[in-house]
Amino acid sequence: MAKAKTAKAAYRCSECGWQTSKWVGRCGECQTWGTVTEAASATPARVVSAGPVSSPARPIGQVDVRSAQTRPTGLDELDRVLGGGIVPGAVLLLAGEPGIGKSTLLLEVAALASTADAAGSEGGNVLYVTGEESAEQVRLRADRVGAITDRLYLAAETELSAILGHIESVDPGLLVVDSIQTIGTSEADGAPGGVTQVREVAANLIRVAKERGMTVVLVGHVTKEGSIAGPRLLEHLVDVVLYFDGDRHSRLRMIRAMKNRYGPTDELGCFDLSEVGIVGLPDPSGLFLTRREEAVPGTCVTVTLEGRRPLVAEVQSLVAKSHLPAPRRATSGLDTSRVAMVLAVLAQRCKISMHEQDVYVSTVGGVRLAETSVDLALGLAVAGSTVEQALSTSLIALGEVGLAGEVRIVPGVQRRLAEAARLGFKYAVIPRGSLELADGPLKRADPQLSSYEGMKVMEVDSLQQALQVAFTAP
Repeated sequence: MAKAKTAKAAYRCSECGWQTSKWVGRCGECQTWGTVTEAASATPARVVSAGPVSSPARPIGQVDVRSAQTRPTGLDELDRVLGGGIVPGAVLLLAGEPGIGKSTLLLEVAALASTADAAGSEGGNVLYVTGEESAEQVRLRADRVGAITDRLYLAAETELSAILGHIESVDPGLLVVDSIQTIGTSEADGAPGGVTQVREVAANLIRVAKERGMTVVLVGHVTKEGSIAGPRLLEHLVDVVLYFDGDRHSRLRMIRAMKNRYGPTDELGCFDLSEVGIVGLPDPSGLFLTRREEAVPGTCVTVTLEGRRPLVAEVQSLVAKSHLPAPRRATSGLDTSRVAMVLAVLAQRCKISMHEQDVYVSTVGGVRLAETSVDLALGLAVAGSTVEQALSTSLIALGEVGLAGEVRIVPGVQRRLAEAARLGFKYAVIPRGSLELADGPLKRADPQLSSYEGMKVMEVDSLQQALQVAFTAP
């Protein structure tokens, strides 16, 4: 008789701990590639005795927090996202698509930090380590953006031990590594950029940062899905995770914090990337509007919240007769599924049929609007293009549209209306009940028309009612 075989979990995922009896290239639990490795043989847990401590435990009220105070980087928009600036000993991970401007941004930050140090503020030199370009290439970019300072040191290295040697000789207060996927060490298996190498290099740099009180900025690659390449453990180890994105055909760049141990994670920083460097945009709303004197059918302005910052943006739509069996639905800057849903609600609830027409929807300025508060402006823009009727250039619309055709309340109405009033808009179409949630004095003229921040506000219950009041506004 054949002997019964007992299945053993010989392989384990280093990310989530999933176990399997044979090797596979992709984890069956977290779907991560290259993380399934041979598991060590099971051994009984050993008893660990007490050992010496690095420093005695203290009451939490006696812990000195002065060493963890933020220091401004010199870029106000970046400081806004970081919560005031960089913290000594913190490790930041900046990720973004190739060519989006990560190296230009960090070179600008390094130059400003070294200039601030030279002026007498706290901190040491700045070390910029490049593993993707030569030192000459980085110098040419520095000449173009004006990032030549005496205390900014540049090194082209791909070996971890060499980088640690530069840290010992330069003694920087800020270290920039561009990028973490190009750095390797002979102490770990695999090629640079692999899971084991990235984890080993990051762990050593984090250890040095904490020991020396040195701020470290790591540049990370992203996959085609938009996530950070390498082990997910890297995002857990670092203190701050930043995403730098934007339309490659536009000069607008935006930076968001997905994780921040020292500040908020709902802020947005806007930058203007040009040939002479990168500049913060404290008021980017004007970039997302079309300046025109006369109203044009198919356009509607809305106010979206990027973190805690309100941005006024314009949605444009073009509905044209289709000569194809299946009419086209093209979107740019908007979620395709949300656009399809709003079109279906217009057809079913408002009797605006577009089954024989092509529909093109886009935003102005390359901004991407993913918030559901854009639904109402999208519906008004498409309806206006279909019936060839223009909305007032002084009108904004915000609200989420449901499948039943209702218009739902969105958060942050007070900040949205205040931003629109600051830019000179006079009318607003919002969901009914939104003003009761807003802070501040409300002056109601009648049940249908209210006033807030000097704007005439029209509250609606449904998309069909919004169409009626929006196209009859002055």
